[in-house]
Amino acid sequence: MAIILSHPGATVGSVLTEIKTERLLLRRLREADRENIVALQADPETNKFNVVPHTVEGARELYDAWMKQWAEHGFGYLAVSALDDPEVIVGFGGVRYHEWNGERVLNLAYRFWPFAWGKGYATEMAAAVVEWAEREIPEVPVIANIMVSNEPSIRVAERLGFKIHTEEEFEGAPSLHMRR
Repeated sequence: MAIILSHPGATVGSVLTEIKTERLLLRRLREADRENIVALQADPETNKFNVVPHTVEGARELYDAWMKQWAEHGFGYLAVSALDDPEVIVGFGGVRYHEWNGERVLNLAYRFWPFAWGKGYATEMAAAVVEWAEREIPEVPVIANIMVSNEPSIRVAERLGFKIHTEEEFEGAPSLHMRR
C-alpha cells in the first residue's frame, strides 16, 4: 500500500490524499465527484439493505457532511477507482468520525456500483483504510454498523477481523455493531 501526501512535510494523520492498493486508487473526495457519488448513494440497487433508501436530496446532504469532515479533519470517505481506469469511480468508502452511544469512533463504510460487486474491491479498500486508521489514529476505535440482512457487508467486515460487539437497532433496523 502506498500513501501519497498532498505536500512535503505533511503527516498522514494531517492530510491524506491518496492510498494505492494492489488494484485500487483511493483518493480524497472532490467537488467534481459530487453528482456521481450522490447518484451512487441514492441508487435503489445499492440501497437494497437500507430500511429507508437515501433520496437524492438526502445523499447531497450527506456529501456535504463528508466534505466538511475532510475540511475539519484531513481525512474521510474516499472515491474508489481501479488503478487501470482511475477516471471511473467504482464506489466510495473509508472512515469518518461518528458518535456511537456516547463514544467517539471511526465509522467504516463502503458502497460500490453494482458493476463493481463481487470483485473484492470492498475488502481491498476497507483493509487499506482500516490499516491507515489504526496506525494514524490508534486511540479511536474503528467500527462497522451493518444491517443484519446485509450479508455481503458482514462478510467483508469478518474478513478484516471484525467481530460482533453488539446487536442493536441502527437507522431503524436490526444491525450488527462490529469491532476488531
